[in-house]
Amino acid sequence: MTQLVLPLETRSAQGRADFIVAPGNERAVAFIDSYPGWPAPAAALFGPPACGKSHLAAVWAQKAGAAIVEAASLAANIPQGPLVVENVAAGVLEAALFALLERGAPLLLTAQAPPAEWPGLFDFQLPDLVSRSRALLGFALWAPDDALLMGLAVKLFADRQLDVPEAVVAHMIRSLERSPGAIRDFIARADAAALAEKRPINLSLIKGLLAGPPPPSLF
Repeated sequence: MTQLVLPLETRSAQGRADFIVAPGNERAVAFIDSYPGWPAPAAALFGPPACGKSHLAAVWAQKAGAAIVEAASLAANIPQGPLVVENVAAGVLEAALFALLERGAPLLLTAQAPPAEWPGLFDFQLPDLVSRSRALLGFALWAPDDALLMGLAVKLFADRQLDVPEAVVAHMIRSLERSPGAIRDFIARADAAALAEKRPINLSLIKGLLAGPPPPSLF
């Protein structure tokens, strides 16, 4: 008999002290920490899903008093003051993005690709936007070193109020794809399995999940 697992929301700790600094993101962290002494009013954070872009952007938003909006929701009416624009991707309203880069107010954008690649990836049609995006300061947030992977896993477990032995976390890291998204998704599976089976998250449970079939796709 397994226990029904309710889909309760898990809140990630988003403070500056909760952000894991490692060689793969230290330049980005130093840049955010240097505000308001930025050499330019706008910059971008880039990296794969779950690498910490939104976390670091939220740290800056709190520091700068900035609003946070999704790039997909950008419209002709641009919010005033400092702003975070999340998830710049194909289909973004080019006129609005260009207006943001032109206005000179503090601006932080997040995306999966470095800004120098945006014109080719997103098929920008405005020549001025092409030149502005290529000149935009960009900071990467991912390099899959063991220290960062371990720190990320420990944080994600802690966000769920779970204290998992270091040896168990290390075995999990060695066995999974070395990406933040894979770690995030596996930890969610482990938490759900532990609740359903009324078991602690130990080496036995982790090995069982690693050996079993992947969860069915939702798509």
